[in-house]
Amino acid sequence: MIADVAFDAPVAHPFSYRVPEGATLAPGQRVVAPLHGAARVGIVLALREGAEAGLKPIARLADAAPVLSAAQLDLVGWIASESLSTVGSTCAALLPPPVGPGGGAAPAGAPAVSRKPELLIGAGREKRVLERLEGATGAGLVIAADVETSARWAQRLAKLGRVVRLDSGAADAERAAAWRALADGSARLATGTRSALLAPLAPPATVVLLDEHEAAHKPPGPPRLHSRDVALERSRREGLTLVLTSATPSVEMWWRADSGLARAEAAPPGPWPAVSVADTRGILRREPLTPPVARALRETLAAGRRAFLGVSRLTSSLACDECGEMLRCPECAIGLAYSRTAAALVCRLCAAPVPLPDTCPACRGRRLSPFGWGAERVEHAVRRRFPDARVARYDPDAVRGARGEAQRAAAAAADVVVGTRGALRLFGPASLGLAAFVSPDQLLRLPDFRAGERALGLLWAAAERVRPDGALIVQSQNPAHYVFEALRANDLAAFYQRELKFRAELGYPPFRRLAVVTLSGTGDAPGRLARAVGAALAGVTGLTVYPPAADRKGRALRFVVKGGAELPRLLGDALAELRAGRGRSRGIMDVEVDPVEWRF
Repeated sequence: MIADVAFDAPVAHPFSYRVPEGATLAPGQRVVAPLHGAARVGIVLALREGAEAGLKPIARLADAAPVLSAAQLDLVGWIASESLSTVGSTCAALLPPPVGPGGGAAPAGAPAVSRKPELLIGAGREKRVLERLEGATGAGLVIAADVETSARWAQRLAKLGRVVRLDSGAADAERAAAWRALADGSARLATGTRSALLAPLAPPATVVLLDEHEAAHKPPGPPRLHSRDVALERSRREGLTLVLTSATPSVEMWWRADSGLARAEAAPPGPWPAVSVADTRGILRREPLTPPVARALRETLAAGRRAFLGVSRLTSSLACDECGEMLRCPECAIGLAYSRTAAALVCRLCAAPVPLPDTCPACRGRRLSPFGWGAERVEHAVRRRFPDARVARYDPDAVRGARGEAQRAAAAAADVVVGTRGALRLFGPASLGLAAFVSPDQLLRLPDFRAGERALGLLWAAAERVRPDGALIVQSQNPAHYVFEALRANDLAAFYQRELKFRAELGYPPFRRLAVVTLSGTGDAPGRLARAVGAALAGVTGLTVYPPAADRKGRALRFVVKGGAELPRLLGDALAELRAGRGRSRGIMDVEVDPVEWRF
């Protein structure tokens, strides 16, 4: 017998090995076999009879039984094809360490029954999830965007029965035992991150994807596919119950619900803080706090409540300080990226350069700038105005280790926290007296078609953390933007109506798909590879290919490709020969389909 084995390697095809006499193997089982002089763990994709000479034997079994059923192997193949990853790397990312002698065979699935995914929005989402899982009879799996949230949910579910963890926060042996417990039915409930998406679940199973809009559900590394897409496909194939939660759903998920492909369940609007927008056109040059924010902060501190002042580290495009008009690409309608050193504007989507204007095209004002306030400057301003307040600055995404822990401890005890989006995790629902955003226009000015969606998510998350009798204040040069209008009215539908119209008119997701092809290497390798990629993609029916543009650091070239549902297949076929090439001298190619983080 010959086994075809896939490894965690950038090679699309499996490798063939001789099955030792007496060994019992099945597709979906992991083995240890020699590859390039080292023993590597791989997964068996197929078994066949043959007499090929010179084949090396499999060294040993890594699992006593298959960890994936035939149907799950087929799902893995779909994931790999949609993300342009290999089957081996997909299995390595989505499976636990080898489970050892106890085995880990997946339970037999029930016949697939068509069930629409459910989208829970509005207040009380977590409570509704607990109620669903408590009433479920089969296995229940909660997928979180990060390890910390997975651990918190494991504690919350403990009152419903035994809960096992499948995320990297648990030791390898614990994860392996958890997979085995789900497979043999000794555990019904589990929590995890992306690596738990293929967990064996006894029917009728329920899978919950928390905060489906979070970009963290699509971390770096293969398979570069959002957990939401994997969960939707698994639900379709296996007929399991899929529940997704979000305060501000992704535009793609809202569109599915709006189109009848999913069922949205929204709680009645609950108490909402007073939301106001302070117009900063022509002001906010020397002082980060407008009078309304300074007054609200004074009242909040006097009442003994806590305040959060939001800032952004993100680079924005140019805008007029007098009227707030943002300079956009005339073709793509996204903010033009501004290079201060080159004094130039360029579209990060179509790569079109735009001359730097001397005046604002809307009001003829002469003050065009990427102006914004950093956390340190805002902190100094607050300390100067309120010397008796305990003020802390916290940016968990920028500071790690002991210094980060010290900042977190200081922020947890502060009256006023100045920080980025990550700092909001310090606060529970309705725990703030005031949330104010110094210059959220930086988010709206990002050269990203998702800029409005991201801004809404941040502001909405802050509003949920403010007491009903508290206040949320946004300082903006675009006070009439539909993001702020939806926030003021506590009306998500108003935002998505405008956003979907914008996406449909310009062919952005969910109406079209995007991919980014990044080319890097030494010397002129990226340029040579870019010419080869351009030639390979030229004339491919169904794809729109934009000219290559340099990334922000000038170290790589990036193509943006737009297409329909068949984009991964068309792109994979066109680039197959180039992707098979190796060697840094020829350049390195990275392809991401459906990018979530628009890091240009």
